[in-house]
Amino acid sequence: MHIEPGIVEGSKIVLSYLTAGGVGAYAATAAWKHVKERGAASLVFGAFATTALTLVFFQVFPHFPVGVSEVHLILGSTLFLLFGAAPAAFGLAAGLLLQGVLVAPFDLPQYGMNVTTLLVPLFALQYVAQRAIAPNTAYVDLKYRQVLALSTTYQAGIVSWVTFWALYGEGFSMATLASIATFGVAYLAVIALEPLADLAVLAGAKALRHARTGAWLEPRLFNPA
Repeated sequence: MHIEPGIVEGSKIVLSYLTAGGVGAYAATAAWKHVKERGAASLVFGAFATTALTLVFFQVFPHFPVGVSEVHLILGSTLFLLFGAAPAAFGLAAGLLLQGVLVAPFDLPQYGMNVTTLLVPLFALQYVAQRAIAPNTAYVDLKYRQVLALSTTYQAGIVSWVTFWALYGEGFSMATLASIATFGVAYLAVIALEPLADLAVLAGAKALRHARTGAWLEPRLFNPA
């Protein structure tokens, strides 16, 4: 989902600062709500864990340049289900920043675009989860179709934002449209794999029910809302 260098340049890149600032403000609001409900330690531990996992997703898991961007197995819905929206948001943002600083400094000018591309779909996923999952259902009891809805929301959001940045930076040329289409088709594989990964993680979580009273995991993981 990385926007390749050179796609959005010059004054156009200012928009990415505005979108990143907006989603950052929303993330800060979510973090404050998280702290009030679950405590600061939960947010800190969750953010640390999701940052480490995000680095694994970016650097260890296979990733390939396709079209206007790269195809990554970014398990955003997995992070959300395990830790909640605020820790997942901070972990994705921090992991992306650390990757840029330590491994790929050429990606840093695109940080605003990339963090927007990761976080806006995450909060859209949260909205869908609140409405698509019955209050009496713990996350460990989710069915495939429910997990697929969450994964599709997240990955479709990523593809949509990558499409927006590509068209915003390069215009509606045939070459750009073809490159976007190639990227979108490649991301279908991620949409197919992520729900299976989510279900595997949730199945494993059922063996950790002793941790249900701990504040470091999302309470809804084991308990109905």
